[in-house]
Amino acid sequence: MHGPIPPERYFPYLTWTDIEAMAHRDEVVIVQPMGAIEQHGPHLPLVVDSAICTTVLGQALAQLDPAVPVYSLPPLYYGKSNEHWHFPGTITLSAETLLRVIHDVAESLYRAGFRKLVLLNAHGGQPQVLEIAARDLHQVHGDFMVFPLFVWAVPNCAGDLLTPKELELGIHAGDAETSLMLSMLPDQVRQDKAQAEFPQDLPTDSWLTMEGALPFAWTTRDLSTSGVLGDPTVATAAKGEQLLQSLAQGWVRALEDIYRFRQPQATPAGGQRDGLEGERV
Repeated sequence: MHGPIPPERYFPYLTWTDIEAMAHRDEVVIVQPMGAIEQHGPHLPLVVDSAICTTVLGQALAQLDPAVPVYSLPPLYYGKSNEHWHFPGTITLSAETLLRVIHDVAESLYRAGFRKLVLLNAHGGQPQVLEIAARDLHQVHGDFMVFPLFVWAVPNCAGDLLTPKELELGIHAGDAETSLMLSMLPDQVRQDKAQAEFPQDLPTDSWLTMEGALPFAWTTRDLSTSGVLGDPTVATAAKGEQLLQSLAQGWVRALEDIYRFRQPQATPAGGQRDGLEGERV
């Protein structure tokens, strides 16, 4: 049931007595992998985002120092995917439902004594929901450190492997995701059905973009008839393996940083905090 997650890092394999006896639970890092079940064109299965998130995390956990306590929850396969709901097979939660699910999972972990939660997301349609959830949880529990993170945000080799056009516009079922799936789940890729499609009629001579600093709202059918945004025809398993390894290496470093992280504490005027004069945060 653990899939690509190392079994010794899989939270559901623990017993309640394991958790009760766990030393320094407040320093243990719990990761919630988050993806989606949504269309990815005619050549890729619905599971792409969930598969990428879980596999990258599994590779990172396999390389992580065993002394760094990190556990993975089961993947949350369903996400906020309403931009794709015009394509059959897409299953979407509302933003409100996703917020509620994250809140209830997080509160359960907090009651058990955990104080570090990573929301590790691979679906581009929901980062804002995770950011809202993380801020709200920390506002309620000041000692709860919640990290709303995107799996592609760590340094990786995509810039060396993809064309500038693909880097800018290939945001869904294009070269990167197809290459990763050819590396991870080749039997589930129908590469003979792959077709390139890029958004048409985007604003020109304008600051407005799909996902830049000044974005406009869109659904996938506004931009693509196939459900693809990018060029999957040039994807290869070799590129996918390079992407997978570079992402995993990035997440090894990120998880180590999260384990060492301490919540910043503002120093009151006069430079004294918690009875320690001059302590620097």
